[in-house]
Amino acid sequence: MIKRRDALKEYLTPITSEFSPENSPPRPRPQVSSGALQSMNEAISGFTQEANELRKAMARGETIVEIDPTDIDSSFVKDRLDDFSGEDFDALVQSIRENGQILPVLVRPHPEKSGRYQLAFGHRRVAALRHLGGKVKAFVRELTDDELVIAQGNENLERKDLSFIEKALFAFRLEELGMSRAVIMSTFGTSSKGVLSEMIALARKLPVELIEAIGSAPGVGRPRWDALAAQLATAGDVVWKQAVATANFNKLTSPERFEAILEVLRDPSSRGSKPTRDPAYWAPKDKLVSVTVKATAKKAVVTYEAKDGPSFATYIAQQLDDLYEAFRKSEKTSTGV
Repeated sequence: MIKRRDALKEYLTPITSEFSPENSPPRPRPQVSSGALQSMNEAISGFTQEANELRKAMARGETIVEIDPTDIDSSFVKDRLDDFSGEDFDALVQSIRENGQILPVLVRPHPEKSGRYQLAFGHRRVAALRHLGGKVKAFVRELTDDELVIAQGNENLERKDLSFIEKALFAFRLEELGMSRAVIMSTFGTSSKGVLSEMIALARKLPVELIEAIGSAPGVGRPRWDALAAQLATAGDVVWKQAVATANFNKLTSPERFEAILEVLRDPSSRGSKPTRDPAYWAPKDKLVSVTVKATAKKAVVTYEAKDGPSFATYIAQQLDDLYEAFRKSEKTSTGV
């Protein structure tokens, strides 16, 4: 907590007159929603890094400019698997709506498109401002490809961490683009060639289409991805492609999609040309609970999620005798036995 407070204090220290009241008129202090507050708290850990970058930029005589977000293209290498959506992104949009854009982004003149810019860091802020329809405050700096990806990677280190598989795929993509190992290590802030080599080797074993279908899978580390790669080497591509094509696959969360793929690769009865079963999904209109049933020939896993998921699961457990009796009656009715 003290480190976070100190980081915020460091960030709030004036950088130059660019941030004086005449350039940034005071705003009425809004009531910050809990979602926006959470987004702000998550961002605090990156304030020191970017505040230092801003000071260095000011020292070089760079100024902040406002750019239409439609004139800004993403980095030439993608680092995140998930789209800009969900609760975290909504909270960021709300925070910028209420407080404005606190930190400028970093762009370079687009090397191939005259009049356009390419983003080094600040992808989520640009997406939020594109959603809101506002101008993007940015530093414009001449950057080599190496300098751009290092800045891009450093932002991820300071802010919301990439998941393991996002890091592995990002490193793999950088190597495929011809980046040196030294640059890739600088991008990830690591001096361990062994760790980097293992990440790239693992990403090379997995089809990019499969990784993108699963998504970022936060919380799923290298051992689990190693296990999936090992199962994939035995099962082949047909099984996971069938699973990804099922109607309800994208209704699962990213970690659930990972588990679904790992399970279907491990289950011999699901291999070959046999289609996998669609996970059954149910949620009431109020969305306070969601139920997912993933069944194979041997077992079924029922997952209760959302706000009322745990309490609803407890309620169901208390009704199992009655539910089982109703199940038996329904079987007799359907079979006539």
